[in-house]
Amino acid sequence: MKLLKNYLPVAVCLLLTLGITAQNDADDGGSVIQNLTPSKLMAKGQWDIKLFNNLYTQTESTFANEDGIRQNFFTSTLEVFTGVSDTKRVNLGAIVEYRANGRDFVANGITERRTTSGITSFAPAIKVVPFKNVGNLSILSAFSIPLINSELDNGVFLDQNGFTWQNRLFYDYTFAGKKWQIFSEINSEYNFGDKQKSFANNSLRLTPGVFLSYFPSSKFTVFVLGQHTELIDLGNEFSQNFTALGGGAKYQLTKELNVETLYTNFVAGRDTGLGETFNIGLRAVF
Repeated sequence: MKLLKNYLPVAVCLLLTLGITAQNDADDGGSVIQNLTPSKLMAKGQWDIKLFNNLYTQTESTFANEDGIRQNFFTSTLEVFTGVSDTKRVNLGAIVEYRANGRDFVANGITERRTTSGITSFAPAIKVVPFKNVGNLSILSAFSIPLINSELDNGVFLDQNGFTWQNRLFYDYTFAGKKWQIFSEINSEYNFGDKQKSFANNSLRLTPGVFLSYFPSSKFTVFVLGQHTELIDLGNEFSQNFTALGGGAKYQLTKELNVETLYTNFVAGRDTGLGETFNIGLRAVF
């Protein structure tokens, strides 16, 4: 953890240096990070592959019995989509998640670290542009199937053990001059199944978010973000909310490949942890 905290600022500084250098590059057509936001869909036969790694860590929590306990939750998400429409209005794909989590248990003054890991879910997915003349507004719909039998392994939480129907609405707008861009999304997740198997079953999770990006060049961007999540009880007798703020950077390494770094901090919440995330992702479009 200490190594990661030391490495991340160095990586961001390196990307900033690369981005400043890239301002001298002539690229009037833009790049993937500038033109192909999550709102945009792939052309027929084109592929979009993204590997995003997220490490959430906390010692502070609004749960009384968890405050002061170190807990780490690592999620690696692989998303693969391909264009199937001549009009760039339909993409098909799949989403797979791998998790590796751990937490400290303290008993009689002795701290014990327990861990668990595994591929936890698979989701077939579709992305569509609902309005022909609004290509920067799209919807992603995915149905997540759990691949685990229990949420807990040796006392450590692994993942939700339930089905999830996810719908995400994306929209972006690029200001004149292509130096500033705003991206927004509203994510809804309906969790269902036996409420005895998952804390989130029979609930609705709503997550609006907004990202503001600045492009020193078409190949490099820095951004800030704000997100809020509300888990609404629909019969499972549990609800929570939290708000996260953060920022990051993206750099176009080659015509096809770009890298992203991101940091967020959970600044407020109810019945949740108040930790922070360290993220790095790779995206290939070809």
